[in-house]
Amino acid sequence: MTTELPTPVRVAVPADIDALVATMTTAFFQDPLWGPVFPDTDRRAEQAGAMWRLYLVSALRYPWTFVTRRVESAAVWIPPGGSELTHEEEDALGRLLPDAVGRAGADEILRIFEQLDAARPEEPHHYLTLLGTHDDHRGKGLGMRLLAESLARIDALGSPAYLESSNPANDARYARAGFVPRDQITVPSGHVVTTMWRPARRAAHSHAS
Repeated sequence: MTTELPTPVRVAVPADIDALVATMTTAFFQDPLWGPVFPDTDRRAEQAGAMWRLYLVSALRYPWTFVTRRVESAAVWIPPGGSELTHEEEDALGRLLPDAVGRAGADEILRIFEQLDAARPEEPHHYLTLLGTHDDHRGKGLGMRLLAESLARIDALGSPAYLESSNPANDARYARAGFVPRDQITVPSGHVVTTMWRPARRAAHSHAS
């Protein structure tokens, strides 16, 4: 039995920001990369949520954050030539993290971002920075359906796609969507992140005979 998306995928708007933050905060709460960098589980939602908010607000500069009707699931893309944060937002992140997790914790998080940034391919591509489904809606296939809808739009542009898989449990799902492993990044904790690449495709167009 297939799961239908609540409505056709839409582009997120600024009014969705609180729902976006809630979805990503729950989606990555137990993530093997992003969970441990906020070790105080009582405050993790607050601390991580502040970081996700900064990235999500920034991503809305581009019309490439796709969500289901009530933001049960979201896919956040940065288009070719785009950046995750502005210079001002990078400065804000540098101030936010020490207050949240202390200097050592902030340095670890910033080092992870440096490693991820250094690993990104130079070839222009669409970059999937975040893909998550709210805990209340997991297990319905929403995330992968949303990914497929996103990739169809990217294929229509003939663009390659790139992502980092922070949880090895998702690698096979990404492989089924056409991504192939590209590299591995070992972060300060020892956790391994797999980067994955999906070559450019042209969406098939039907022609009347």
